[in-house]
Amino acid sequence: MLSYLIRRLLLVIPTLFAILLINFVVIQVAPGGPVEQVIAQLQGLATEATARATGGAGGDFAAPSGGGSGAGPQGSYRGSQGLDPAFIAQLEQQFGFDRPLPERFVKMVGDFLTFDFGESYFRQATVIDLIIEKMPVSISLGLWTLLLTYLVAIPLGIAKAVRDGSRFDVWTSTALIIGNAIPGFLFAILLIVVFAGGRYLNWFPLGGLVSDNWDQLSWPERITDYLWHMVLPVVSMTIGSFAGLAMLTKNSFLDQLAQNYVVTARAKGLAERRVLYGHVFRNGMLIVIAGFPAAFIGVLFTGSLLIEIIFNLDGLGLLGFEAITRRDYPIIFASLYIFTLIGLLFGIVNDLMYTLIDPRIDFEKRGG
Repeated sequence: MLSYLIRRLLLVIPTLFAILLINFVVIQVAPGGPVEQVIAQLQGLATEATARATGGAGGDFAAPSGGGSGAGPQGSYRGSQGLDPAFIAQLEQQFGFDRPLPERFVKMVGDFLTFDFGESYFRQATVIDLIIEKMPVSISLGLWTLLLTYLVAIPLGIAKAVRDGSRFDVWTSTALIIGNAIPGFLFAILLIVVFAGGRYLNWFPLGGLVSDNWDQLSWPERITDYLWHMVLPVVSMTIGSFAGLAMLTKNSFLDQLAQNYVVTARAKGLAERRVLYGHVFRNGMLIVIAGFPAAFIGVLFTGSLLIEIIFNLDGLGLLGFEAITRRDYPIIFASLYIFTLIGLLFGIVNDLMYTLIDPRIDFEKRGG
């Protein structure tokens, strides 16, 4: 197992490099880069939709001094006509675009090895500080959503498998289908209307991770206040998440319940609970555990974007969306690097969980 883990860890390096390289090439050649964003802002060409999407983040950018509105020739950037070519060159130098693509990529990879992600183009802050600042929101949403999802979906899936075809199975399947059909953001709006003072009840806060007076509260009050703010966004993200997991758990357990070893265990007189949790559980849970890393990364980064917007939660999802909109390359590549690395490492952890649940699995003998 040790040699297998070493091979997997070594495989992380070329995989991460290839992903960064492909995305670097695609993003760098895409139109509408940061220089063009600044030019559009200076020329008054930035659209109202872009301004709403970025939340006014472009206002933090300070254009280099020495620019003018001379009658320079048409530049290589769209909308640069009428701007001094020296000013455009200074913009390229400030963003690092005055160097060749290979040199920029090599420098980026070298910096990333030491977790030096540079500074944001438009936020006047280091990328690592921005990520650390937004991380608590996304981690809170992701962990609570996953915890609640697994706590509900796995027992429900097992109960449905044991009672397959019963009225309980039919009614719960109907509820899961309805819950899965409702988008999370739509359910979030419904919760706000009903429970956050939208029209009926005013039981929960409308947004934010904690209250404004959180620093003045005692620790028990802080914990209560934090959980109070987490209820609506977590429920919004969970309502459509556990449907697929519950059905996956049910089908996995149904498949195992039909195996010969279950028939043999029952024939020996073992109690049904002993058969279910002593024999079927570890085999039925393998496929469920396999999806945990992808679910964690998805919820942590992309799954909470609309929820963060609706509940005014400034997390990594919103940060990444704004970075893509404004072509803030340092934030884009740093987010890609961090979450790809986390995903690859979680894949290794996933294999370790396989062996812990079922020691019969030996990746070494399978050729790793």
